[in-house]
Amino acid sequence: MDLLRRGLEWLERERVKHASRAVHYVRAGEAIEVRATIGKTVFEILNDYGVAERTETRDYLVLARELVLAGAETTPKRGDQVRERQGTTIYVYEVMAPGREPEWRYSDLYRHTFRIHTKQVAAEEAP
Repeated sequence: MDLLRRGLEWLERERVKHASRAVHYVRAGEAIEVRATIGKTVFEILNDYGVAERTETRDYLVLARELVLAGAETTPKRGDQVRERQGTTIYVYEVMAPGREPEWRYSDLYRHTFRIHTKQVAAEEAP
């Protein structure tokens, strides 16, 4: 194994250990808990009139091997949800991206981590 790959794997383990929080990833009623690092992406999309519009997404960096639904590793899908608890509120984010941008991409060279783009769609009081 090359030195760069080993170093990046170590960094990913440290990121998860020290810079992530538990969130719930939901698809079609199935929910799993994963560790995610919060980030953002700013997209600049040209509208129908040729004017650039800036849109910001809330991103979740999740180890690809942790996204297991229905017993199989999977990739993020438009319409899935991420539920994040902050205090007494649960924020609900839907997996999506503006324009024709993809909803997710790999965050590293070795495809260990998904960067999942989302937008907030709801906020609920936690039980």
